[in-house]
Amino acid sequence: MNRPPMPVAARRSLLAGGLAATSLAATAGPAAAAAPSYKPARYAVEPLLSGRDRHLVSRFSYGITPELAREVRKQGGAARWFERQLDPRGIPDRKAQSLRRWWPYLDKGPKALWAANVSGKKGGWETMADYQRWVLVRRITSDRQVQEVMTQFWEGHLHVPTNGDPNFPFRRQYGDIVYKHALGRFDELLAATAVHPAMLVYLDQAVSTKEHPNENLARELLEIHTVGVGEHGEDDVANLARILTGWRVDVYNTWSDAYDPESHARGKVRVLGFKNDNKSKDGREVALEVLHYLARRPATARRIARRLAIKFVHDDPPAGLVERLAKVYLKNDTAIVPVLRALVGSSEFRKAAGRKVRDPSEDVAATYRALDVRIDRPRDDSSAANVMLWQAASIGSTPFSWPRPDGPPLDNGAWSSPSRLLASLQFHYGMSGGWWPTKDVKYVEPKDRLPEKSIRFDELVDHLSRTLLHQPSTGTLLRACCEATGVRPKERIDKEHEIVTWQMPRLLTVFLDSPDFFTR
Repeated sequence: MNRPPMPVAARRSLLAGGLAATSLAATAGPAAAAAPSYKPARYAVEPLLSGRDRHLVSRFSYGITPELAREVRKQGGAARWFERQLDPRGIPDRKAQSLRRWWPYLDKGPKALWAANVSGKKGGWETMADYQRWVLVRRITSDRQVQEVMTQFWEGHLHVPTNGDPNFPFRRQYGDIVYKHALGRFDELLAATAVHPAMLVYLDQAVSTKEHPNENLARELLEIHTVGVGEHGEDDVANLARILTGWRVDVYNTWSDAYDPESHARGKVRVLGFKNDNKSKDGREVALEVLHYLARRPATARRIARRLAIKFVHDDPPAGLVERLAKVYLKNDTAIVPVLRALVGSSEFRKAAGRKVRDPSEDVAATYRALDVRIDRPRDDSSAANVMLWQAASIGSTPFSWPRPDGPPLDNGAWSSPSRLLASLQFHYGMSGGWWPTKDVKYVEPKDRLPEKSIRFDELVDHLSRTLLHQPSTGTLLRACCEATGVRPKERIDKEHEIVTWQMPRLLTVFLDSPDFFTR
């Protein structure tokens, strides 16, 4: 990745514009000092969404693009766009879904995947890397942005990592199940995921028997997936583990999953307030009953409500908001859509703009979308669709790689370290210059970022702010751009200017390293 060095002053300016943002006045050079407060552009500009609409669409997408903004306006505003997104069945998305064919092994069954792993033809970790890549590309390209965002939320809450030999053959299928139920009812999502082979294998339920019930899945169902720590006792864990015996997966052999009545532990059980004689050899009905019961517990409602509020409002949501959302959840029989409606309609949500930091994979998706980078079918490891996974890893985390059952954190602090900031700066700079990846990818040419053949620098900054950040420029942003490039506000920019011939990466990076881009 050969690129021109960035001056020290410009690096200071970019760092000042990141997560640790402070006043740029302290680092402003002569060009920045001369920058006036921003004035409205004189050239023709496309209308922007209102601040309120921008907030809603930003929270529930992987970044506002000009195309997405036009779609929101076409729908009549963010509220109507959001309502349509809540029923994704009415939104054609065949292109995004079809991209899975770029990685053919994702459509193979568990037995075939394991055979390929054992033979060395296609390692399990390689197949899972392909799954992570497909999900990243899907987030970038999908028109069902709310479903994608909610799928990420639930795959984190009901976490099954992609790293691990026993569960990897089933992991893509598990992701499909979460995607299907992401905007449905939580009781149905819980029932579908708790006994899915990927979850059964990951948490050792697949080898649990009536003689030796394994408590891993039962414990995580109570502590993480439903009521939470402190809301149950050890007897509840033991009884739930007995109820769940019977589901089996023939790992390392046929990789088939089935229910074995002879493995089911019979006898009276009690989990919190749930009681059952559990007399039948076939315990599936009892298991589904207790899962539906747990999904409807007030403690589960509060836990789900709080996690949604942390994800979409801010890290320490008011107790009143959590309680209101929990009541909506219970009133609507665990349906998620009414809860989301109540969340975005709350005053707490409206006041929380700019208070949530993008995690590494969200940063990658948003950067590709903002820069309008077009991805083609990958041909080898250096192709963009494959490289983006390593870009996410360089920032700090890839999708579904969190090593513990509790899933990746939702709070800002986990993704706001100095190391993450510096890694994002490097990633943004490389993408702005089109230096990596360079294969099977199309970047916008620098000259094509000019809205007119010749334009003043301050107006170009405003245009790029509207395109990349979906908001007008500010005096602070203009000063940062002047500092990073050494260009004065009224200087004319055309295709022969150094901004176009070699400084465009520096300019674009100022926007991507701004607090407005780091947050969603």
